[in-house]
Parts: sequence; C-alpha cells; structure tokens
Amino acid sequence: MELHEVQLAAHRASRYEGPASLTDVLELLADHGTNARVLAGGTDLLLEMQRRVRTDFDILIDITGISGLNEIRIDDGIIHIGPLVTHNQAVASAIVTSGALPLAQACWEVGSPQLRNRATIGGNLITASPANDTISALWALDATLELSSTREVRQVRLREFYTGVRHTVMEPDELLTDIFFDALGSAAAGIFVKLGLRRAQAISVVHAAMILTTLDGVVTKASIALGSVAPTIVAAPAAEAALVGQALSEETIVAAAVAAAAGVAPIDDLRATASYRDTGVRVCVERGLRALLSGQGQSEWPDDPILLGPTEGLLSGGHGIDQLVPGQSIGMSVNGVTVSGESRPDTTLLDWLREQGLTGTKEGCAEGECGACTVWLDDAAVMSCLVAAPAAAGATVITIEGFAPNDDDLHPLQQAFIDHAAVQCGFCIPGVLMAAGRLLEDGEDITREDVGRALSGNLCRCTGYYKIIDAVMDAAGGAN
Repeated sequence: MELHEVQLAAHRASRYEGPASLTDVLELLADHGTNARVLAGGTDLLLEMQRRVRTDFDILIDITGISGLNEIRIDDGIIHIGPLVTHNQAVASAIVTSGALPLAQACWEVGSPQLRNRATIGGNLITASPANDTISALWALDATLELSSTREVRQVRLREFYTGVRHTVMEPDELLTDIFFDALGSAAAGIFVKLGLRRAQAISVVHAAMILTTLDGVVTKASIALGSVAPTIVAAPAAEAALVGQALSEETIVAAAVAAAAGVAPIDDLRATASYRDTGVRVCVERGLRALLSGQGQSEWPDDPILLGPTEGLLSGGHGIDQLVPGQSIGMSVNGVTVSGESRPDTTLLDWLREQGLTGTKEGCAEGECGACTVWLDDAAVMSCLVAAPAAAGATVITIEGFAPNDDDLHPLQQAFIDHAAVQCGFCIPGVLMAAGRLLEDGEDITREDVGRALSGNLCRCTGYYKIIDAVMDAAGGAN
C-alpha cells in the first residue's frame, strides 16, 4: 500500500556545519553548492525537510554564529537589514517602525511571538512563497538585496529576485548578506493590510503593502504590492496610476481599489477561491488607503509589542559547535543543569529534549502551529519543533520541568491554573504555561489583550480560553 505524503519519513541531513566567519560560510557554499542549505532561524527549512519539500541536499550550514549579520542600521537615510534579523527584532526596532512601518506591520502579522523570535526576514524572502508577508512590504519599499559568494558581491532589486513560486535568481553558492532600502521621509506614509482566515497564525489569503508620497495634499508617488494572489508578489500599476496626481479622497480610494482588483488574475487554492481573492484585493486596498487618509496606520501601532523574549528580539544560536554528524553528542544548559545527548544534524530541539527524558514538552503538530512545544531558549519563547537542536548547543533552555522555582513548590502561574480550573486534558498546558510565563517575566501592567497576544501561538483543543486568560491575569495581579 502506498503511503500518504505525511506518512513518509522526513528528509535527513548528514552533516551540520557551524562556521565561525562569513568567509567560512561562502567557502562552504562554494565547495558544496546545491548539496548544502543555509540554516538561520530554520522555521521554514526544518518544516520543508519534514514535508520533503527540500530533499536535494545533505549539509546544513548554520550561520547564526556569524557576527554582524543580525544588525539593523540606517546610513545616510538608507535602512540596512541583516539576514539574521528576526521578525520580532524588526517589530522592536525604532529604525524600522519610524522609517519602514509597513515592514514592521508585516513582521507583526507573521505567525506567533514564538515563531517571530526565530523566523528571519531574510528567510522569509528566500523561501519565495507569494503568501510571505514581508516580501510585499519590502517590494513596496523597493528594497535591494546583496548576494555574496566567493566569486562576487552583487545587488539585485527585490522586484527582480523572483522567477516563480519558491524560485529565485540566487545561485547555489550565494548567501543573502544585506537587505537595504530608502527610509520613508516625512512626506511618505505606508501601511500593510492582511486578510487571513483567523486573527493569528494565519497564512495570508490576500495582503497588500502601500506607500504614498504626497506634496500639498496631492499624491506624487504611489507604490502598491499585492501578495498571495499570484505565483509571485505583484505590483498594482493601474492602482498606482489612479492615485498619482490626485488628492487622496473617498473617490480616488475606490478608483484605486477597483483598479488593483482588475489588474490581477487571482490564484485559486485551498485558502480561498479566485473570486474571493478578487474581492479581497479591493477590500484590502480600500482599507489601507482609508487608514492612510485618516492617519491610523501609525496611531494603531502598539507602544509595547509582545515579544515573549529579550527586547532586542535577537536570534539565539551559534554557541560553538563546529561540526556534527550522526552519532555525535551536543550539550546545553537545561533547567540549570548541563545535559548532553546524541543528536543528528537535523534533530529538532523538541525531539532532543524528549530523548533526554524531558517529556513535559509536547508535540502537538510538529509544524509550529499549536505551541504545545514552547520552551525558553536563551530567555526567548520558541517553538522547539522548529529549532534545530545543534543550533541550540551551548544555549540555556528552560522547559516545563524547570518552570517552578523548585521541586516542592508550584509556580504562581501553575497554582492560578489550578484555582481557575484552566486545565482540561493538559496536553497543551505546558506550552501555554511557558508562553504565559514569559509574558509575566517580561511585562508589567499586563492586560487581557496582552495575554491574548502572548497566547496567539497556543491552541487548546478542549475548550475556550476564558479560564486560561483569567488564570494568567490572576497570576499577573491584574483584574479579570
């Protein structure tokens, strides 16, 4: 009997490399070419290996230990985003929120706090799915990519980077080393609008990034990018033309939205029909332009975004193993104790922890959707099913077994869950506690909205979330 695709074994890597410098990375790529894949956050790559989307390589090259690749800086009005910059790092960056708000908004819409602590903007671009949110924002910003190899360093406009679904102009020996674009000036304003099937953890059905430059109330330049409607991100030139030279008004907004919808032949897939997307394009463009007209784009940005980790949002990793092949061991600090155990190059942190007997961390989906596997990696809440165990070597990990202050006492949050009857079957609760506990560690004056944001990556299949939220608010000392 033929197996279903999900029953097939995951693709396996035979070697893990942890190079110490950019030169080392480029030399490895030059030597191994298509037989190697770069590992940054790994949230896309590990899932693609699990689903056998990527099966044509044997070597993982972890670049998280390379200094200088996780920086956000602005030089002479040009914003530079390093390839290791996470979505949460962009959300927390004053440079991005002030000079590239649509990118910050797009990053805020990606997955959940746990995913945003690992997933990188560079990885989002290279995965090359038309549903990837940050591509549209960077398209509207007219970003340029720097691609480096031992042969040369070249620059490619993002608008010329994609050749189809999951296909780009990158060569096998190239590494994305910079993303850069002009910061928005005082005359420009932008926004990102997303239509999904739920409020969080949703792949876009349609999304749109819009940037308008005005002079004396008249639009002098317009840039609109549409995502999840075609095999690649697409521009909306007819909508842009309908805006340029006009004052932004209800009439011009409607005309631009109609033009945007007319200018694309939407795809038809599991998330939505082409007809629904046609309407979605019009609605998203209308909403975005109305928000720009009223100035709501900036005003609705949260003052203190929920990160569930260090305020810088930096990607953890690169702690010091140079190479790993099957049968070798890695070590890390787990719940205050040094733990060592055998690992494959592609073993997930979730599987590695459970193999060490720490079975409190659960596998609910193995694809970063449910949050049952949430742990703290160097104080950041992450989905351990989407973290490569070798990338966590040398790191500090806290699991549910180490959540309470000692073996004899419950954590106040655990006691609150008991008091409020917030536990049903209990399968999801370890991950819920780890996410909520990180919120309590990071924040003050926590609101119910904050709790909802913090738990947006955690699913409870038994019941609703009212008692869970009540318990978290009780532990935070807030009113229910």
